[in-house]
Amino acid sequence: MRIAIIGCGYVADFYMATLINHPQLELLGVHDRSDVRAKAFADFHRVKQIYPTLDAVLADERVQLVVNLTNPSSHYAVSRAALEAGRHVYSEKPLAMRLDEAEALVRLAESRQLQINSAPCSLLSETAQTLWKALRENRIGTPRLIYAELDDGNVPQRDYWNWASASGAPWPAKDEFEVGCTLEHAGYYLTWLTAFFGPASRITSFAKILQPDKGIELAVQTPDFATACIEFLSGPVARFTCSLYAPHDHRLRIFGDRGSLSTSHVWDYGAAVRITTRNRFTGRAEKYPTLAALAGLGPRTVPLVRKRNFKYRTGGANPMDFCRGIAETAAAAREDRASRLSARWSLHVNELVLAMQDPTSYGSPRDIASRFEPLEPMPWA
Repeated sequence: MRIAIIGCGYVADFYMATLINHPQLELLGVHDRSDVRAKAFADFHRVKQIYPTLDAVLADERVQLVVNLTNPSSHYAVSRAALEAGRHVYSEKPLAMRLDEAEALVRLAESRQLQINSAPCSLLSETAQTLWKALRENRIGTPRLIYAELDDGNVPQRDYWNWASASGAPWPAKDEFEVGCTLEHAGYYLTWLTAFFGPASRITSFAKILQPDKGIELAVQTPDFATACIEFLSGPVARFTCSLYAPHDHRLRIFGDRGSLSTSHVWDYGAAVRITTRNRFTGRAEKYPTLAALAGLGPRTVPLVRKRNFKYRTGGANPMDFCRGIAETAAAAREDRASRLSARWSLHVNELVLAMQDPTSYGSPRDIASRFEPLEPMPWA
């Protein structure tokens, strides 16, 4: 499928680094509102076509799918223009900054019989698919409780002004801090949990600004800490915490009647999955993990459904294949089927992250109105 990239900033380099893994995707050209940035990006990645405007992209009848990698405040406008022009859309997260805008995009896509899917696509990773398979196989009995952490350390105290992508784009600190870490990152685990357990019925959340001073001038202050309890229609309850303050911690733990599943790295497509059996012996041993390990009662590794194996062209190794989501969107469009990253599911995740980050506006507790059809695992899982 022939694609065009809109937005040549920091994250776009990560997409370009893994495009090589998906030869079915043909990049026709790129556009950025900064001519300088577009040229630097195109030169670095040897992209021949730079479109001068978004209208020029949409006027190119060869373009079948628009990859929206703009800053979050532009997601709605760019995606809407692409859909109105009859193009499929894969958008960076979130789908939109407001729930009514996200709903409008999904309705528009459905009315035009177009795909609109949203990052992150880490649900398609080997780690997520392994966890999901273990749950489908009832390896831990009935799951009832989930603990998820997405803490990235004290980012404002780090040298983020020196961070740059492979082609030289600076880390968008102002956007990151103003959009908020929850809206930027909570989708990584919320996509997994909603795929595993189905739609959420209610979310009870709390959010706060812990560090008002981020080292740069901000037009708006957004919570850098949020925590929520999420109830799923299928029964389980998740406690999820996201922050830019607590030490780096990306653990996920799923507790069931007969055991637990866990992983430590949501951003690593090949992170280890571990399983622990729960019985009267291991229950006592949980207090003494070192002795439990010596006694053979500790966690065991669950073999991944397949080895994480993809090429990464520039900037060193990265454990995420960013283009896997674009490839899934393109395949769904080509095969005229529902995407494994469906529009209604993307909308559901968007509603959850907005409610988690902004409980004052969206209400807490909030009954979640959006719903989606069950998702399909990858064929190789």
